[in-house]
Amino acid sequence: MNITTHDAADDARNRDIVVYVNGELLPRDRALVSVYDSGFMLGDGVWEGLRLYRGRIAFLDLHLERLFEAAKYLALDIGKTRAQLTDAIEQTLAANAMHDDVHIRLMVTRGVKRRPFQHPQLSDRGATIVIIAEHSKASEQVKRGIRLHTVPQHRGLPLTQDAKINSHSKLNCIIALNHALQAGADEALMLDPFGFVNTTNACNFFIARGGAVWTSTGDYCLNGITRRKVIELCRDNAIPVFERNFSLVDCYGADEAFLTGTFGAQTPVTTIDGRVIGDGKPGPLLHRIRALYHALIAGDGAGAGDES
Repeated sequence: MNITTHDAADDARNRDIVVYVNGELLPRDRALVSVYDSGFMLGDGVWEGLRLYRGRIAFLDLHLERLFEAAKYLALDIGKTRAQLTDAIEQTLAANAMHDDVHIRLMVTRGVKRRPFQHPQLSDRGATIVIIAEHSKASEQVKRGIRLHTVPQHRGLPLTQDAKINSHSKLNCIIALNHALQAGADEALMLDPFGFVNTTNACNFFIARGGAVWTSTGDYCLNGITRRKVIELCRDNAIPVFERNFSLVDCYGADEAFLTGTFGAQTPVTTIDGRVIGDGKPGPLLHRIRALYHALIAGDGAGAGDES
């Protein structure tokens, strides 16, 4: 059976959540956007995934910084300040009485268009802002590990679509994931334009070899906030860590492999292309990094000024 890095235990409370849509808090079955919305019609928008731990959103300032940077690149006027977006998120959490183990998806599109074409000036009513907060805890199966399959779809050069932008245009990643699913895996391992290992369709990718942690250079993937925190934690705790080019040969012979992302934090990888990684279980380096990350989240570092 296929699983995903976002598999969560079912929570009946999610059936009655309210969703923030352009200043209104609406029941989920009435939380709708127009068919003329730029995000629906063209994938013209940016988003962030956030995590609520014990009443605090982890690394909120860094997520908002990335959101506003991406919006500036797209010449997309969010129409709200960071403080106003923070207030909207807090309103959504309060309306749902949420305090812990909550995943938040903050989405901003260029808004409703006058006509169904791509020209950005046809979106003249302001941005559409949607905030979905769900009770969401990673399933035990995900914590035990997932299977990856290397796919022919790669993360391209920034000359086409810069992978550093967390955009609504995810078709490349969806095609990659479908390829992996059809091969019997859970997620797609994607290479960069030169054949080096890069990222998965949804998460950043790490391996461990000889007590050291490796990840890609970050040139062709979203530079995730959890990714950055793992790198910083390794450097601060005498764990050798390298951002480098490496190939599938290095992956197949790795002692451990794992993914990073806001939802699952650190997710072990058990197999790549049918090859068992290490002993097929979460390894000692991953356990140590998980403990360091949980300590960071529990401390002051999870608040303003940090990133996921």
